Amino acid sequence: MDLKLAGRVALTTGASRGIGLATAACFAAEGCHLVISARRAADLEAARARLGAAPSVTAVVADVTEPAQAEALVVEAVRVHGGIDILVNNVGGGGGGRRIADSTDEEWRRALEINVIQTVRMMRLATPRMAGHPGASVVNIPSISGWTPQLSSSGQYGAAKAALIFDTEIWALDLNTHGIRVNTVSPGSVLIEGNGWDRYRLSEPHGYAEYVAHGFPMGRLGTGEDVADVVVFLASPRTHCINGRSIPVDGLEQPFPAPGRRGW
Repeated sequence: MDLKLAGRVALTTGASRGIGLATAACFAAEGCHLVISARRAADLEAARARLGAAPSVTAVVADVTEPAQAEALVVEAVRVHGGIDILVNNVGGGGGGRRIADSTDEEWRRALEINVIQTVRMMRLATPRMAGHPGASVVNIPSISGWTPQLSSSGQYGAAKAALIFDTEIWALDLNTHGIRVNTVSPGSVLIEGNGWDRYRLSEPHGYAEYVAHGFPMGRLGTGEDVADVVVFLASPRTHCINGRSIPVDGLEQPFPAPGRRGW
């Protein structure tokens, strides 16, 4: 299927590894011009090298939780490409991991900053440059932890992701008159080289195997590519009638207590 994405400009945050890098690679395969960002220059340069199939790749070192750096990222994307057609807000994170009754104010502030506030900031900065672009689209990346409590996630992480899902629908209503769709893709547990699940798989193979056997009807965790395929499809004009919606990509994951995983 032709997703009708060739020649479009796709900006993806947190694109040096994992879901973000897989998403950028998927856009590249569809013929998009890429703008990728991450905090670490070396990681971003390695990602750029892996995206050689794209018509063009603009790599911008930026911590989008810092307002000035987020603005510089959007300004550079517009300077190089003349505008932005697609925005994927992939940056996010957990933190905490203790019982919610013991969580601190700082943990809550950090969870909201990295998952909600920076996403709202990126949308405020980018969407005025997207208005009027045919097929303009935003995809935010929360988590199934924003749908239902997960044993491997903290309360502040889940609450922040739930807020992002709610805010996405409000953004969709607000931006609809400007021709910009806004949706979310909510990953379940994803196995990425070097992430928490990968470390658990290597350090506790029995516990990991038990978790997969009981918690994943598909018999495996998801991959970055599993999520990326849905993100890119949802960003494409092929889904022009999907707006303000959240799509789970979790393989029908079932909450199951994994030994040693609470508070990872």
